[in-house]
Amino acid sequence: MEVSEIFRDNVAQYLKLYSKKMPFNHLKAINAIINCRTSELGGEVYYCEECKSYHYSYHSCQNRHCPKCGSGESEKWLEKQMKKLLPVKYHMVTFTLPEELRFVCRSNQRLFYSIIYKASSEALKTLLSDPKYAGGLSGFIGVLQTWTRQLQYHLHIHYIVPGGAFDIERNCWNKASSKFLIPVKALSPIFRAKFRDLLKIKSPELYYSIPQSIWYEKGFNTDSRPFGKGENALKYLANYVYRIAITNNRIIRYENGMVTFQYKESKTNKIKYQTVTAIEFMRRFLQHVLPGGFQKVRYYGFLSSASKALFEQVKLALNVSTKKPEFKTAVPKKPKRAANVCPNCSKVMKLVTSCYRKKRAPPFVWQRNLTQKQTLIA
Repeated sequence: MEVSEIFRDNVAQYLKLYSKKMPFNHLKAINAIINCRTSELGGEVYYCEECKSYHYSYHSCQNRHCPKCGSGESEKWLEKQMKKLLPVKYHMVTFTLPEELRFVCRSNQRLFYSIIYKASSEALKTLLSDPKYAGGLSGFIGVLQTWTRQLQYHLHIHYIVPGGAFDIERNCWNKASSKFLIPVKALSPIFRAKFRDLLKIKSPELYYSIPQSIWYEKGFNTDSRPFGKGENALKYLANYVYRIAITNNRIIRYENGMVTFQYKESKTNKIKYQTVTAIEFMRRFLQHVLPGGFQKVRYYGFLSSASKALFEQVKLALNVSTKKPEFKTAVPKKPKRAANVCPNCSKVMKLVTSCYRKKRAPPFVWQRNLTQKQTLIA
């Protein structure tokens, strides 16, 4: 069972309900997911002389929200980040917005996503630069996540942070004084204040439309916990870097307009199931589609792209070899079958012809074409 099948069957009804207020990036994601690995995107036709049969290999959409695409990119990202790990203990620091702001945030995603990144990263830098905790410049990776395991909207950011900071003046590494890196009781109010000030500057009208009591109550939660040498934290986040809220293998059943999917309950770690209508499933899925061009993963401090020379100094201070270590996955993955290898007999097939992708319609025509096409199918 695949997300694309659910979208294909229900897109006409979904567009009738939400097309007037649907962002363009949602429409683009729907179009990409429905057409992924179909004749719409073109591909190649192969002939197996052993089986005497033709096989079609269609192109992927390469949309970052498509459940079929992105697994290869996740592996490349993980391999690259593993090579940057330092011989120190790592921590995962999480910043979460209060529930009262989620509805406003969902309607102003680009603004709120940018603000939460800036507010959380600056709050983290503030405490890490304090001599009581690390006393220097840190380098950390942030990954934005907007969903719960049940696909509900829940905005938060995970940061992978080394347990210490680099003292530029003394050219040495300062180990963090606490096993929890920084106190979350001190981090939360800094995060809240920075978020409030940034929102007030960037959008005063939106700021004053929010109940002011939010800025004096709890809800801007932060969490910091040790994560060993960092490999497990990176592997955990790699699952979300090039993937959206749900994968195809979590969909258990789709029939009579109802979708059943599985999820793991965080408190008990038990597998549970939830059944929703296909329209509700699409709504939950699409609310996690990011604004066009928005960077989901960001790098700070000595891990930023502008600080490569500084990162080399950090490695020298920690006696890290400049030779890049070979990356090995914990569980070797089975290599993917090549496109020109027969899925039945594993013989190399002969390329017959290439099918070019169909011409793209102008953006404003997409919605009309999707609606007409799916109405005819229905």
